Amino acid sequence: MKTVEVYTQPSCPPCQVVKQFLNHYKIQFVEFDVSKDQTARDRMINEFQSYSTPTVRVDNELVKGFDLKQLEALLEL
Repeated sequence: MKTVEVYTQPSCPPCQVVKQFLNHYKIQFVEFDVSKDQTARDRMINEFQSYSTPTVRVDNELVKGFDLKQLEALLEL
């Protein structure tokens, strides 16, 4: 099973779509709200070089921004 992390914020409609997508396929994920979790925000920006939500980490691969096709490929759906 792949490890999936989703970096989100409340005012992000694409974040909701990504979470619904993952739930639809019954893929477990850990959500980090970067508006409340400074450590997660710092990781997203400094470690992943991502400045937008959603940012999704699948194992060691990143999907920066809203890209369901790339997410499908990484999850092998």
